[in-house]
Amino acid sequence: MAGEPKTDPKIRPYTGPAGGWGSARSVGEILVREHVAARGSVVLAEQNKPEGYMCVSCAWAKPAKPHPLEFCENGAKATAWEITPRRADRAFFDKHTLTELLDWRDHDLEEQGRLTHPMRWDPATDKYVPVAWEEAFEEIGRELRAAAPEKVEFYASGRASIETAYMYQLFARIYGSNNLPDCSNMCHESTSVALPESIGASVGTANLSDFEQTDCIFYIAQNVGTSSPRLLHQLQEAVDRGVKIVSINPLRERGLERFINPQAPDEMLTGKETRISSEYYQVRSGGDIAALFGICKALIEADDALKASGASKVAAGDAVPDDPTNAAEVAFAASMAAADKKHVLDHDFIKEHTAGFEEFAAAARGHEWSELERVSGLTRAEMEQAAQTYANAKTVLICYGMGVTQHVMGVQNVHMIANLALLRGNVGKPGGNICSIRGHSNVQGQRTVGITEKPGLAPLDKLSELYHFEPPRWTGHSTVEACEAILKGEVTAFISLGGNFIRAIPETEAMEEAWRRLRLTVNIATKLNRSHLVHGEIAYLLPCLGRIEVDEQASGPQAVSIESSVAHFHGSRGKVKPASDELLSEPAIVAGLAKATVPDAKVPWDEWVGDYGTVRDAIETTYPETFKDFNKRLFEPGGIPRPVPARERKWVTPNGKANFLTPERLEPELKISGGNADVLTLTSLRSNDQFNTTVYGYSDRFRGVEGTRHVVFMNPLDIERLGLNNGDAVDLTTALDGGARRSVQGLRVVPYSIPPGSCGAYYPETNPLFPLDHHDPKSKTPAYKALPVRVTRAEALASD
Repeated sequence: MAGEPKTDPKIRPYTGPAGGWGSARSVGEILVREHVAARGSVVLAEQNKPEGYMCVSCAWAKPAKPHPLEFCENGAKATAWEITPRRADRAFFDKHTLTELLDWRDHDLEEQGRLTHPMRWDPATDKYVPVAWEEAFEEIGRELRAAAPEKVEFYASGRASIETAYMYQLFARIYGSNNLPDCSNMCHESTSVALPESIGASVGTANLSDFEQTDCIFYIAQNVGTSSPRLLHQLQEAVDRGVKIVSINPLRERGLERFINPQAPDEMLTGKETRISSEYYQVRSGGDIAALFGICKALIEADDALKASGASKVAAGDAVPDDPTNAAEVAFAASMAAADKKHVLDHDFIKEHTAGFEEFAAAARGHEWSELERVSGLTRAEMEQAAQTYANAKTVLICYGMGVTQHVMGVQNVHMIANLALLRGNVGKPGGNICSIRGHSNVQGQRTVGITEKPGLAPLDKLSELYHFEPPRWTGHSTVEACEAILKGEVTAFISLGGNFIRAIPETEAMEEAWRRLRLTVNIATKLNRSHLVHGEIAYLLPCLGRIEVDEQASGPQAVSIESSVAHFHGSRGKVKPASDELLSEPAIVAGLAKATVPDAKVPWDEWVGDYGTVRDAIETTYPETFKDFNKRLFEPGGIPRPVPARERKWVTPNGKANFLTPERLEPELKISGGNADVLTLTSLRSNDQFNTTVYGYSDRFRGVEGTRHVVFMNPLDIERLGLNNGDAVDLTTALDGGARRSVQGLRVVPYSIPPGSCGAYYPETNPLFPLDHHDPKSKTPAYKALPVRVTRAEALASD
């Protein structure tokens, strides 16, 4: 089964589409494997539905009119993973030391099932042992009171609800810390930095309705078939309307090629496939700026040529009404005159709404095609064809993912996406917008209610007014900065609200070693993972309710809220019995920690835990415009739209304009050790049997890999050039100058459709290759999508 690695993995091309019977079989397999075949089917019928629960996996939107089944293959895996009857209970921890468990695979740790009791690490036995909740809160609070607030990190993964996130950031700030690193720092922080500079919004401007109204979709650096499969419904419906989809991505990914809707009986029975991408351009890893500059250059130069021709499309007299008081003649003349205003670029929009165009246009004109081709890996003809498709569409929706943001120049990648949109006014009009496809289910919502290390992005004065304390005003740590501080010995305690921090971050070996020098580590979690095994001197593992479970509090069953990728807030109600009577909800755990740590805080923690509606009232009071009528509208069909001024072409920037921002170069200047001749650029990948650091199994169906994760995808020309063969064992070694030697060993060579000079391999297995300082300098987002590596023959294949 896919849940176990194979001693003889099968590597062969997959010929099927995304979706289809392959998806149906995969859903059936995970439900059977997790022993929830009957119950899981019932529960899944409530997923992403009105009055149902929001998927705990990706952040794609919940539509106002849902499909009969509003879940995808990977969403079903996430649900089965959470409602499994398997338990990592007292008996399990009594059998295993943490040292022993460190040798277990990531998959096997989580596969033990749901955590059932609060646990404390016992140094005498090297085991987690049960502890009473109040005892845990008391000791953690005592340790935090003894620590300096600037030396404590409050990390949040993207899974906790908006209500929990609000309480968590408030607890941290009353305690005295702005150290609020979160998983957004590792994924879309480049968006959060770049888009405010470009258009005055920290999130994308798209609505779901844009997919119904657009003429063209540019889909950039996001693997829809694995990362957000429900979005395939919108793409398929767009294709059926005749919309052209232009995909730009290093690898050929099946979800961007072909799709069969598992909910369409005619497609399932006949094998009728929808071709998703009308054009597919395989950009070199790290070549995004050059590719986008090439498309922009083609558009600008085509506009220049049209302007230079001076040709008028109408006779001069026809554009002027004979009788300016006659409405019909005025309308006719205006329609004729409009023909001479039809340019490749939207000059009226550029003049009225933007700044910086001339500088950007000059830079685009100045780049030589030969250099754009070298850096992007695309031909001039390909970039010009993409530009022509863009220019021929009245409205273009530009979607992008972490393949753009996780780069040393990630912020400037996003600037380039905004520049492309601004050239033809594709921001703030129906069908013409920017869609930033976020990862985890509420990563965006947590930032909206104050999970940020930057004091200027939180309403500190309002929090001070409401809760009668003086918030810290110093800038806290992002994820990378928290890691730097831990390596320097400047962190005392690390509190983790979900996630698997140790497996998600770069610099794995050094970070694990430094982690063990922490005084206190606290993990709030539903399942066991490696971050719970690499621990501080005092370590707690606090199990919480999952979002799918009924959350019964003093006022009755509770609902929580989530923000989707298109900036809409959705309500979510749990549907299944909790995995253990000993579990507390995330709000209850945060409140318990807060009461034990800052007992004099003027916050109604108990009232909030008893009724989450009171938390939402507090959120609305803190953010009255963003969360207007929050409780009343919680389950509004389609969600509550978050106010995004750029959707209405209101540019909340220092100059009041949308800004063309010009990258200073086409690619980062990296110092390569030993020359470039045998260096490939590695991009880290997610398999089809994985969500973030959670590994459901060992099947990457779309890429034809069954039974292993230790592979590296390479272009056949590179395999031949390096003297290798299909199936050979190789080591990857970081090729950046200076620092420690970083290597991942024993990967299997797999020929794949990826540009020459690029290669791909799975994370978190390849995270040890990434230096901590390999990140965007402004967003501090780790550059997981472009790392120079050397590929050398290995003695043997590594085992999974």
